[in-house]
Amino acid sequence: MSPLVEVSEAADPRLADYVQLREVSLRRLLEEEHGLFIAEGDKVIRRAADGGFEPRSFLLAPRWLDSLQDVLAQWPDVPVYVVSEELAEQVTGFHVHRGALASYRRTADRPLAELLTPETQRIAIFDDIVDHTNVGAGFRAAAAMGIDLVLVTPTCADPLYRRSIKVSMGTVFQVPWTRLDDWPGALDTLHEAGFTSAALALTDDSITLDALAARRDPKLALIFGTEGHGLKPHVLDQADLTVKIPMSGNVDSLNVASSAAVAFYTTRI
Repeated sequence: MSPLVEVSEAADPRLADYVQLREVSLRRLLEEEHGLFIAEGDKVIRRAADGGFEPRSFLLAPRWLDSLQDVLAQWPDVPVYVVSEELAEQVTGFHVHRGALASYRRTADRPLAELLTPETQRIAIFDDIVDHTNVGAGFRAAAAMGIDLVLVTPTCADPLYRRSIKVSMGTVFQVPWTRLDDWPGALDTLHEAGFTSAALALTDDSITLDALAARRDPKLALIFGTEGHGLKPHVLDQADLTVKIPMSGNVDSLNVASSAAVAFYTTRI
């Protein structure tokens, strides 16, 4: 069993990993500097553990000690900071309604070539999506619809930010993914590996999503752009196809995460 450490002061330096979790700029600096991310809630903590991530510490209200005992037992040397839910709120800056947090060590991004296997058939690419909620929802849809690999571009929001992880329900730990260094140059690598690249965009030559599904491409990479302006012209130029989801009811478009879910389902193998 991990060592239990009761903490009663919000300023205790041992809780530094959990300070002001809602402050995105502060958290980005802290998490990058120390190579960590925060998992919130018992299910997400379990999925991070199942994903092979190594914890730095746990921050738990007393009521979670028994139900998470099997997870804690895997890491007998990792401290468990036991706090009241009121103290957890003081430290994190919000009401931790689940009363369970864990700080995990990040792992290095794996190169794209290492992640492409003969079994990889469906890839999602999230380009410059800046909203962490949309990133998390996109990962959840990818996991649910059998996407084999998710790629995020250099300017995409962090899939391991707390909000992204929470919205994904921890599925960010089960879908292989990496952040691309070369974008849109990485499309050349995908094309060489036999992938058709399809960018979701409203252009004059866009085909419908149904038409894309009817092609039954054995290897397909679906590209989704930022919430406001969509994909940039130089990305569209390098994609093999542009694809649109026909709309009814005078609706212009769907939220990017909703579009991804529809596209993943329609083009599933």
